[in-house]
Amino acid sequence: MRYKLCILFFLFNVLSYAQGEANNWYFGNKAGISFNSGVPFALTDGEMQADEGCATLSDANGQLLFYTNGITVWNRNHQIMPNGTGLLGHQSSTQSGTIVPMPGSTHLFYVFTLDFQSNPNGFRFSVVDLNLDGVNGAVTNEKNILVYTPSTECLGVTKHGNGIDFWIITHGWNSNSFIAYQ
Repeated sequence: MRYKLCILFFLFNVLSYAQGEANNWYFGNKAGISFNSGVPFALTDGEMQADEGCATLSDANGQLLFYTNGITVWNRNHQIMPNGTGLLGHQSSTQSGTIVPMPGSTHLFYVFTLDFQSNPNGFRFSVVDLNLDGVNGAVTNEKNILVYTPSTECLGVTKHGNGIDFWIITHGWNSNSFIAYQ
């Protein structure tokens, strides 16, 4: 049941983007796919190793902004961002890293991370500022901020009905509870 919920959350997250923000995917062993031309084609320039959960974000025109495996963050040039290592996601977490735009900002983004099952790092966030490092972005000093622990590996994101904010939904460890943050 847990894996079905994680898959449901993942699909809901992917389907919630209506423009080019989800046109590029980086995953696995330096693998990637682009949907920018309307026909999927392989990307071979990625630097990420991701056993499971990872996230990629592009702008509305489909231009790559950055990507993460929940442990490291790479910029649009496939270089590790300043302060972009040591995030507390886990290589074996189904949703190790998720990227969400900060409401009201065009250059600030949350990177939410989840640890493996009930490990102590739990559910955390870090902030990426794309205005730093010559507009290639950097992880700010708001890094690995604890939201709660222990956590499961599941995370869902959907846009709020007001069209500005987002709902972040996780599942409580060893319980039937869902935890939602606006």
